[in-house]
Amino acid sequence: MKKIKEMIVVEGKNDTSKLKTFFDCDTIETGGDHVSKEVLDRIEAAANRRGIIVFTDPDTAGEHIRRLIKERIPEAKHAFIAKSKAKTDKKVGVEHAGKEDLEKALKSCVTFMEGNFTLSREDFLDLGLTGDALRRQKVTEAFHLGKCNAKTAFKRLNEAGITREQIEEVLE
Repeated sequence: MKKIKEMIVVEGKNDTSKLKTFFDCDTIETGGDHVSKEVLDRIEAAANRRGIIVFTDPDTAGEHIRRLIKERIPEAKHAFIAKSKAKTDKKVGVEHAGKEDLEKALKSCVTFMEGNFTLSREDFLDLGLTGDALRRQKVTEAFHLGKCNAKTAFKRLNEAGITREQIEEVLE
């Protein structure tokens, strides 16, 4: 069983249970998208001690939690899983993903750096990433940035330090 040194921030006990099935890991559960100050304090303390990986569901609530944590702990690592890899007929969540997809997500963590500008707005437009959701999705999946709209994709690509050249390689 693979040991994960960082604390993994998940939404609930089902996510914890699923991860512990495949990994030797510790988690902090947010209890949903209304994250209390106490839970944010625990996450910050864990980040200072061991580091954290934010691994929330690929949905609106998961993105909300991710933004809250990113504001408070910009150096946090982020793991993303595609919605198609983490869903049943009725639900979407980390707890519905398979072992291989969870391993891939945790192996491909990204740390976002505020104020990093490796890609200009002009580059982003030239690469055709504004009006073409499938093209944008191909790029964000290649760099494990999660599904996002054009504005978020531009921000995440810059914060992850991705260059125009790297994007061009993916699009070839």
